Amino acid sequence: MTYDLPPVRGTLTENRDLSTLTWMRVGGPADWLFQPADTDDLAAFLAALDPAVPVFPMGVGSNLIVRDGGIRGVVIRLGRGFNGIEIEGTRVTAGAAALDAHVARKSADAGLDLTFLRTIPGSIGGAVKMNAGCYGTYVADRLVEARGVARDGTRVTFTPDNLNFRYRQSDVPDTVVLTEAVFEAETGVPDALQAQMAAQIAKRDETQPTRDRTAGSTFRNPAGYSSTGREDDIHDLKAWKVIDDAGMRGARIGGAVMNEKHSNFLTNAGDATAHDLESLGEAVRKKVYETSGLTLEWEIMRMGEPGGGESPEK
Repeated sequence: MTYDLPPVRGTLTENRDLSTLTWMRVGGPADWLFQPADTDDLAAFLAALDPAVPVFPMGVGSNLIVRDGGIRGVVIRLGRGFNGIEIEGTRVTAGAAALDAHVARKSADAGLDLTFLRTIPGSIGGAVKMNAGCYGTYVADRLVEARGVARDGTRVTFTPDNLNFRYRQSDVPDTVVLTEAVFEAETGVPDALQAQMAAQIAKRDETQPTRDRTAGSTFRNPAGYSSTGREDDIHDLKAWKVIDDAGMRGARIGGAVMNEKHSNFLTNAGDATAHDLESLGEAVRKKVYETSGLTLEWEIMRMGEPGGGESPEK
């Protein structure tokens, strides 16, 4: 599709294949991919861009399926101008493109505890939007503010008070491009923090398929489930457990499989299409509902148009 795009200092690429930019390695092209040089470049581009042109912010593709037909509009992906990490006192300011693991490690070196970020795949922008968390700590517990650029090019600032953080969700608008976040960290001993993170990595590698093509956890854990209907029996469940109970561990469609090591990891076993992956996810949701009455909610984001002859998934 042809668009009248404003000039930029960064990079604009037409018809950019997005499969190489996602951890699942699937998906079609974006009409345009914009990689801004800095926040001023991003804001000027969005302010001058025709409001009718769709815009889709994209992180490092760790929690994303791009559908086979690709994305109509402009995909914005932040790069080197947005991956800085600055530390002042107990506050850590990280660019939205900074990897969660890098922020955790650099903070630990300075004696600051953001270790919960170490095992979370992806970058800070996605972590804020998804209220990422691990080992009982979430972004909501440490975030001071997040900054970004709205669709009309204006600068915006969010705090936990207006982000309405909840399990794996926030109220960051889909068209806002987050550019950086500020965290308040507790102090700790650098060597102890590094040792703690090493133990976390070892545990993750033991229980999760970290070397396979996945996008992290596929579904959010069901919450507030009662097996008897009594309020005093309400408890949380793990998504992998209800998937196992539905007999869907190892289930396969085309090149997509629910991982044998951890059944809440939807996996590209080598030649999967985005349609294979999304179809298998929907088949799992259907089977879980039939066997338990629970409706699994996608944690993986899905964007774009279906390929030729396919019907859009739910």
